[in-house]
Amino acid sequence: MSELRKVLVTGATGFVGKALIPALVAHGYEIRATTRDLARTTPTRGVEWIACDVTKRADLKRALEGIDAIFFLVHAMGGGARNYAATERRVAAELAEVAARAGVKRIVYLGGVAPASAPSEHLQSRLDVGEALRSGSVPAIELRASMIIGNGSASWQIVRDLAMRLPAMLLPSWTASRTCPIALEDAVVALVRALDIPLQSSAWYDIPGPDTVSGRQILSTIAALRGRRVPGVAVPFLSVSLSSWWLKLVTRADFSLARELVLGFKGDLLPESDRYWSEIDYAPKWSFEDAARKALADESLDFTVRGVAGKIEEVVVHLVSPKLRP
Repeated sequence: MSELRKVLVTGATGFVGKALIPALVAHGYEIRATTRDLARTTPTRGVEWIACDVTKRADLKRALEGIDAIFFLVHAMGGGARNYAATERRVAAELAEVAARAGVKRIVYLGGVAPASAPSEHLQSRLDVGEALRSGSVPAIELRASMIIGNGSASWQIVRDLAMRLPAMLLPSWTASRTCPIALEDAVVALVRALDIPLQSSAWYDIPGPDTVSGRQILSTIAALRGRRVPGVAVPFLSVSLSSWWLKLVTRADFSLARELVLGFKGDLLPESDRYWSEIDYAPKWSFEDAARKALADESLDFTVRGVAGKIEEVVVHLVSPKLRP
């Protein structure tokens, strides 16, 4: 096990943070977890919860006292935030500086895959944050993931809602773009083992899942898992930007966040290599289909649906076999 004993998890109440903390506790690490709202937390053995706004230097200094390693899992996108990319770059640079002064020995950052084409604002911000952290004097390891599959993931919720709620699949040319989604469970293993990997200087790695799938395959697989056979309609003239406006009617995800995520899918989001898995002696165990099946099974039975698309889903779900109901 790593000599880095006391670990700070920022964004601890988020989708990845909530899954990462119990894994770290199970490995014997001492955890300090940050949130902007302590009311959202519950007492957890082995976890010290503190209120922290990472945009405030004083909060960062207090959070980093006595810490050996940091997991940086926060971002400023969503909720209609303006200039979020500049905020994210500033926070990353300040975190690297404060961490160095506090004697932190390692930073682990969960970022995004570099696209084959020009990146969207969101993807460029993810890459810029990774570069800012790796440019500091504290060794930083940046793990680049594409879509993380799991109930509670914003990107998963978008494709899940599209697959379940559209009466027909509108298939613009960009849905042929390919990516390597990773299950939340495999992503957590990658993060935990980032504390053990030898690291003389900063580095980045892709963490792809085992399957390469297109946007069309993602949607059709999810639909099939719920017993849907949805006709596909090719719409070659529909751009990523225009089709992102479907989301306002179709998905429960925050619209500004959802739109940014979809705009990032202009072309292939494929890894440069999968060498990280050999570095940590681990192979991803979850196929896309298995991860999607688990994410669907993990949905709450009383989830809330909204709007016209939600009503369509209610009708569809109750028409299929009872064993396929959420």
